[in-house]
This record gives sequence, structure tokens and C-alpha cells, in this order.
Amino acid sequence: MRCLLVYDIENDSKRSKIADACLDYGLDRIQFSAFLGSLEATHQEELMLKIQKVLGKRAGNVQLFPLCEKDWEARRVIAQAKEGEYAG
Repeated sequence: MRCLLVYDIENDSKRSKIADACLDYGLDRIQFSAFLGSLEATHQEELMLKIQKVLGKRAGNVQLFPLCEKDWEARRVIAQAKEGEYAG
């Protein structure tokens, strides 16, 4: 199932480790603090547990949104690249 994971984390080190965890689970970075990709329910839970462990007692807000096919198809995107770059 497609998932959107977003976070707001103040600590640079924790934020970097959480971004790495998202990439390790095959999610693609779509914004500085947002990742998108396909994760089965068990992997969603694993990733959130890993993120909780990395975050520890530090302040942070991490939210994972599963997206059904209907919601995915209804999304709206504006992706404009800098001149000479591909916006994909």
C-alpha cells in the first residue's frame, strides 16, 4: 500500500537518522521532511517502531498516512524544476 510519511523533528542528528530509515525502507523523498512509497502493513509498523527508537525522548512529530488507490488517484501535483532540471 502506498504511504506518505511526514515529520517535524528539531534535532538534526535524529532527523537525519529517521530520513535514512525511510530511505532504507524504500521510500522516496518528495520534500525535505516527507517521504512516499509502498509499504506493507508489517513494514509500516516496523518503520514506525524504528523511528520511535531513534527519536527516543526527543521532541518530534512523525505521521504515516496509508493511501488507498482512490485517494492516490485523486491527488494533485505541481512539480516544477529549476531551469535545466527534470521535475519528475
